[in-house]
Amino acid sequence: MKKIILIAAMSISILAHAQTKKIFTETASQKSSRLEWWTDARFGMFIHWGLYALPARHEWVKMRERMTDEQYQKYFDHFNPDEFDAKKWAKEAKAAGMKYAVLTSKHHEGFCLFDSKYTNYKATNTPAHRDLVKEFVDAFRAEGIKIGFYYSLLDWHHPDYTIDNCHPLRPADSLTNTQKDAYYTRVNKGRDMKKYQQYMKNQITELLTKYGKIDILWLDWTWQKGEKYGKHPQDWDALNLIKLVRKLQPNILVNNRLGLDQDGYADGGDFVTPEQVKPAELLKYKGKDWETCQTFSGSWGYYRDERTWKNQRQLLDLLITSVANGGNLILNVGPTARGEFDYRANHALDSLSYWMHANSRSIYNCTFPPEEYNLPKELNQRLTYNPATKKLYLQIFDYPSDGVLVLPGYNGKITYAQFLNDASEIQFHPSGPENKDLTLKLPKQKPPYEVPVIECTLTVK
Repeated sequence: MKKIILIAAMSISILAHAQTKKIFTETASQKSSRLEWWTDARFGMFIHWGLYALPARHEWVKMRERMTDEQYQKYFDHFNPDEFDAKKWAKEAKAAGMKYAVLTSKHHEGFCLFDSKYTNYKATNTPAHRDLVKEFVDAFRAEGIKIGFYYSLLDWHHPDYTIDNCHPLRPADSLTNTQKDAYYTRVNKGRDMKKYQQYMKNQITELLTKYGKIDILWLDWTWQKGEKYGKHPQDWDALNLIKLVRKLQPNILVNNRLGLDQDGYADGGDFVTPEQVKPAELLKYKGKDWETCQTFSGSWGYYRDERTWKNQRQLLDLLITSVANGGNLILNVGPTARGEFDYRANHALDSLSYWMHANSRSIYNCTFPPEEYNLPKELNQRLTYNPATKKLYLQIFDYPSDGVLVLPGYNGKITYAQFLNDASEIQFHPSGPENKDLTLKLPKQKPPYEVPVIECTLTVK
């Protein structure tokens, strides 16, 4: 029995060690320093743009409609974004309060927005005749916005990328696994993922050496462990790929979608990326380095007939709740095939610009407050906190119709309160049993913001 227990203990020890393998020698403090600008920024812009803007019916249109390269070629032949002005994009992002921006240099379709010497499937060979990535970098950098590239690990155009269950040429869903095995063996004959791995490394090297300092690399994406007909870290040569990235740009931030965590590497990605989740789900990421990626609507690429667009309150809920749980929000725009932001996206950005102009102090450099300031969930308010200034921000989602807002257990915790939008004083007084609570006296007329913010100066301890 002792021998069995010893073996079990050794197995647990080995498993624990395997789950905390490290690729780099970076300490927790060094990582925190490398991520500091990003955790201070809290808010970024995603831009999904490619040939799929022409069909305008979802960025996965080639896969969904099982198009061949020949059928998809018409979009390459007609890609001519004559209204594209990267400077205008950058100004719109800055006005909305976004501190960094990530552009799709290559999405799953395999089309490159940059002038890569390793493919002819690129913007410079379309009627556009432009390196669109370079224009993006120059314009956004000029506005003081940090630069990020999205690069798809998937590639539905490359001849050596093996066909899988998310490829346009995948087998019919009705086939049995035995039939699928035979199909994949046949269609992947002659395809070589080793060559594709080198292609990726070559292109990522271009992206990380031709455009100056790059702040973020968003690699997307790897199947869950055990999924038979998908791609896994070894298919990307993920370990050597991440080493190459950090060698070329030592201070770059890389997301977690190479899948190296599946192989037990604790530092295979700098932050986790919950996608399109509801605000209530973000609480589970509290204490981690994370960024939720979200769309204004239901798709990432331009979708002409999409009608499920988020309103201002929903967008602010995502932004504020992200910060209130110690995370970032990167919000996506899918430009049209002419190179402009969709009018609905512009309206959304304008609404965020209006709110951020008055209330950005409750977003930048902020996180969740110490537990002693927590409020009951039933109040339906949010709290963000700036550890450097010791300011607490009360984000009012439910504005009291009578102007009376009670903060349970807050007596003695704050010395001054004001609306953040105009710095007008909010009066308060002790209340409740034994005067433990604090009652804030708000104007009955709600300030002209969907979510007003009260800035509280905390009592010095």
